[in-house]
Amino acid sequence: MTDSVARNLRPVCVRWLPALVCAVAGFTIFQFFGNATLGYIRTRSLFWWWGSQWFDPAAESEHGLLILGISLWLFWRNLRAGGREQGAKSGEQSDVSGEAGGAAWAAMLGGLALHLLGYAVQQTRLSIGALLLFTWGVSALAGGRSVARAAAFPLVFLGFAIPLDVLDTLGFYLRLGVIDVAIGAARALGFEVVRNGTQLSSLHGGYQYDVAAACSGVRSLLALAALSLLVGYLSFRAWWARVLLLALCIPYAFLANVARIVAIVVAAEWLGQTAGTTVHAWFGFLVFVIVLALQFATVTVLRKWRLETGGGQREETAGLRPPASHLRAALPAVLVVIAAALVAVVARRIDAAQVSPDAGVYLSGDGHDPAPLPAMLGVDWIGQDVPVSAMERAILPPDTGYSRMNYISLQDRSQQVFVSIVLSGRDRTSIHRPELCLAGQGWTIRGRMGHRFGYPGAAQASIPATVLRVQREIASPRGGHRKVPSLVAYWFVGRGRVVATHWERMGWSILDRLRHWQNHRWAYVLVQTGAGDGDAAALARLQAVLDQTLPAFEPPPPE
Repeated sequence: MTDSVARNLRPVCVRWLPALVCAVAGFTIFQFFGNATLGYIRTRSLFWWWGSQWFDPAAESEHGLLILGISLWLFWRNLRAGGREQGAKSGEQSDVSGEAGGAAWAAMLGGLALHLLGYAVQQTRLSIGALLLFTWGVSALAGGRSVARAAAFPLVFLGFAIPLDVLDTLGFYLRLGVIDVAIGAARALGFEVVRNGTQLSSLHGGYQYDVAAACSGVRSLLALAALSLLVGYLSFRAWWARVLLLALCIPYAFLANVARIVAIVVAAEWLGQTAGTTVHAWFGFLVFVIVLALQFATVTVLRKWRLETGGGQREETAGLRPPASHLRAALPAVLVVIAAALVAVVARRIDAAQVSPDAGVYLSGDGHDPAPLPAMLGVDWIGQDVPVSAMERAILPPDTGYSRMNYISLQDRSQQVFVSIVLSGRDRTSIHRPELCLAGQGWTIRGRMGHRFGYPGAAQASIPATVLRVQREIASPRGGHRKVPSLVAYWFVGRGRVVATHWERMGWSILDRLRHWQNHRWAYVLVQTGAGDGDAAALARLQAVLDQTLPAFEPPPPE
């Protein structure tokens, strides 16, 4: 009896012990070396960084718990379906195969490598993807092909629980597009609506709304995409049909959210702010109803037209032999443990490289903030301090530095130039895309162009910048509304490097981290002035102020 029990336990140990060792190694890395960004959530644990945002309303990721529950249910459902398929086949062995084992350790090693990349470039969402890939590898090693196949889609689906700002760029343009179309529709219906960035108000001041991410489809898009993929997964077996339903959620969500904004405007115009607020609160549910109804209608059409071919039957699992020896089964665990140890060593080195970063601009005496801007610019401009708001200090990491001044022309006080320098700390989250901030501050972006500002005293050197044409709409006393234009120019300054775009800064930051083990402090410089007298005059005004302020905070750029 004892020998029989031992023989039955031996295959289980061969399968589960290496998987358990790999799971422990992976848990150690993701728990203690999981997160390199300490700006908003001060934890090294990837589990805590990810899960805590599911309970934070400001993160707009409350749907994460629902996604987690659905993923667990899908995994259980797939396991049962796989068990029934195997039970219907007689005389076959367990599907623990060398192929599944090879894919398992490749996934775990790939997950650790991807996590190290995410840690080095401070992109925690890459590390979340690495965690999901590593988890699939552990599942495949422990359970073979059947478990690996059962876990694949649930882990992909769990990716929808990643915090919302992973879709910042798509969500930003979706948000602006929803507002553009909704405002056009409202004005076509005869309602005069004033728009400033993402803020909507009436001419008579009867209502005012900020079209936040949740109202314009940014948050709902992620949840609707998850539900659309789930509907496709449960309705079809062909992947092209599932992907089609996933893609259709974008135009469906766009249309539903346009309807939501228009309904809010109509209700507020007819019945006042309270009615608009009520529609705002309840229409979010209707957005989901509308999109899901359109998705189910699409499923019906696909089935009726017989466009779904079934994708073929799932690959049957032939009887395969388990690993030939304990040594062969333990090899993946040894490789994963060694790789995890290397990740820990490299992560510690990355953390050490962040202790004394260099800055791209001159620093104040305390070494925290950028050098102060001059209070007077000759006899032409006088500066006024612009304090940093408490909200900014609460949102951005505590080691973020600031230097700001609003310059007023002594010859014409209507001419003003705002100069702002935001200096990142050791964490990249100090600096955001300027377009995102401007829209939230009430500016509507109407165009962009490249421009090079001259550096005083350096004829061959210039500063590349991105210039945005922005405007605000204000109610006119005579009725209607008028547009107030402005020019905003920005660039980023690193150690020995000046770039004009957010993506250039991100690219150089990644290269510096990976190639030189360096994490320089980047400065985000923004200058802004009114453009009522035309773009040329506005640019000349910006250049006049920069001629007298640039030497105070920024070294000459490389020629």
